[in-house]
Parts: sequence; structure tokens; C-alpha cells
Amino acid sequence: MTLEKTPKPTESELEILQVLWQHGPSTVRFVHEELSKNKEAGYTTTLKLMQIMADKEMLEVDKSSRSHIFHAALEEEKTQQQLLDKFLDAAFRGSASKLVMQALGNSNTSKAELDEIRNLLDKLEGGSK
Repeated sequence: MTLEKTPKPTESELEILQVLWQHGPSTVRFVHEELSKNKEAGYTTTLKLMQIMADKEMLEVDKSSRSHIFHAALEEEKTQQQLLDKFLDAAFRGSASKLVMQALGNSNTSKAELDEIRNLLDKLEGGSK
């Protein structure tokens, strides 16, 4: 699947993908139970959404047993990058520095997180401490 044809998941689809990325191939029942921990959703709604996602080639289905097993057809990192790029363009006019400044300015960033950010910046600049 090319990047241009990669489907952009909706918020609900992304929640399902996150369950599958975290837990691996799963039944609709398992995914539904995981989603129900955070919000109310009907089983048939979860089932229908997962079937639609399979039709959109976001999920693959193993129908060899009575309980169909679904797994993510989209890679987690590629999907995150695609969504981040879209968000960055839409909200910050493509400026990563504006995004970072906004994120750091609106939260209590711990010393450990700041150290991690410094290490990442050093790596990106090709330097090391």
C-alpha cells in the first residue's frame, strides 16, 4: 500500500488500531472489552467498525476459526507519522518548533523528559555528550 493510498483512520478507528498494536491479533470481543474500559460502545458497533476497517484494508481478518481474528494492516509508526504530519500542517503551518514550544509551554515537563529531549536534539544534530 503506497503512502498516498494509506487510509487515514478516524478517531474511533485509531482507538481500535491502538488496541491491536498493543495486544496483537485479537477477536472483536477482546477489542470491544478493551474499548469498553474507557468509553461506552455497543458490541455490534465495534464489530461493524472493524468490518468496515477490513474493507478499507486497515485490518486483516483470519476467518479460519469460528471467532475471527483481526490484526492491524497499518504500521503503527507510519500511521503516527502520517497523522502527525497532517496535524503539524493544519495546526502549526508545518512548524515543528511551534509545536514543541506549545507543548512544552503548556505542561509541567519533568527533568527526565527534558533530558530525553536534550538527548534527542543531540542525536539529531549529530553530536553526543
